[in-house]
Parts: sequence; C-alpha cells; structure tokens
Amino acid sequence: MLELALDPSTWAILCAVAFAAGFIDAIAGGGGLLTVPALLTAGLPPHLVLGTNKLAASFGSLTASVTYYKKQLFNPSFWKKSIAATALGALLGTLMVDFLSTEMLNKLLPLIIILVAIYSLFGRLNHGDSVKMPENIPHLAPKQIGQGLSLGFFDGLAGPGTGAFWTASNAYLYKMNLLLNCGVARSMNFVSNVVSLAAFVVLGHVNFLLGITMGAFLMFGAWLGAHSAIKFGSKLIKPLFNTMVIILASKLIYEAYFV
Repeated sequence: MLELALDPSTWAILCAVAFAAGFIDAIAGGGGLLTVPALLTAGLPPHLVLGTNKLAASFGSLTASVTYYKKQLFNPSFWKKSIAATALGALLGTLMVDFLSTEMLNKLLPLIIILVAIYSLFGRLNHGDSVKMPENIPHLAPKQIGQGLSLGFFDGLAGPGTGAFWTASNAYLYKMNLLLNCGVARSMNFVSNVVSLAAFVVLGHVNFLLGITMGAFLMFGAWLGAHSAIKFGSKLIKPLFNTMVIILASKLIYEAYFV
C-alpha cells in the first residue's frame, strides 16, 4: 500500500468533498469533478489521484446503482452490450494512464475537468415522465457498443465527468427520461469504476486507506443523493455544482500552467 502523509484537517476536507461528490454524482453525474481537483490540491501525484479516486468512486457508484436497480430503473439484460463494451474501454483507458508522464497528467487533468464541467453546465436532458425504455430504438447495438467503449475508455483514462457524459449521451441516443437516465448512467459508471480500479491496483496507483475512508463518505452521499433524485430531481443542484467545479478547475489550470 502506498503511504501518504496528510494532516487531519486536509483529511477531513477530503471526506467532506467525497460526501458532496457522492450526493451530486448520484443525481447529476460528475462527482469526480469534485474529488479529483480536491485530491490534486491536497498534493497527491496525479497517478495516485486517479487510482485513489477510483477506489472511493466505486463505493458511491455501487450504492447509487443498487438503489436505482431496486427501484427498477436499470435493466442489466437490456444493457448487456453496453456493460461489456464499457468494461473493455475502461481497461484500455486505465492501461493508457501508465504510459503518461506525471507532468503531462498535471497539465491534462485540469483541462479535462473544466471542459467537462462547461459541457455539463450547458447540457440538455430529457425530463419526460415515462420510466420505460423507448421501443424500436434504431441501431441499438452499435450505439451501446460505441458509447460503452468511448465512455469506458475516458473513465479509465481520466474519470472526472464520465457520469455527466453518460447522462447527456443517454438523453441524445435513447430519448429516455431523466430518472431512468440516472439509473443507467450510475450503473454503467460502476462498471467502468470497478474494472479501472482493478487495473490501478495492479499498477500500484492506489492509496487504500484514503480511498476507503473517502469511499465511506461517498457511499453515504450517494445513498442520500439517489433517494433525493428519485424524489426531487437535479434542477437545483446542477448550476451550483458546475460553478464550484469551474472554480476548482480554474485554480488547477492556474497552478499547472502559470505558477
């Protein structure tokens, strides 16, 4: 296990951020847009940030996906091609991380974070009432495989904002309602998280103590967020969430390029 020295106040802040990220991720996606900048600003090396974040995120995505599954908002048999493609994409993306230098990741991650945050801020979602998948979706298999491979790869390579991309692309490709969309996005996010985490563990890029601690707070936040999404939706949370993310990402860009 990789050792890491953090003072108690920094540890507490990371746990608080994890709770908020789990809550927001279960509703709107993109919880990694909070946890990854927080881990970077705490001084962790970028490879360790990505692996540790995957461990914490797996707790949250598991909790959210199980909640949506129990509410019959995710049907694994319908999405089996997406599951397989997402797993493969996540593995390939994570293996790619090991070939990138620390300096490159330090400059790349803030840009990815702020671009995804801006995209999420202006993205449009379907707020229909039906919680059933639309029938006769044209070219379903190619859509699922292409979506799974690309978003799985992105999640393995970077991670932050993958949930928001799943939510936005689901609305475009399948015209599904927001609640059903959340169930699919969180469940597919769990698939890529677990596969990517396994690869990061093998590569030695995970701090288990910090990841499990943050994961516990993420899990509680995700449970609360999933139940809140089922009851209220995400209209009040997305603007505040994206504003915070853009501020954090701007700080990281300033530090990476101008300091």
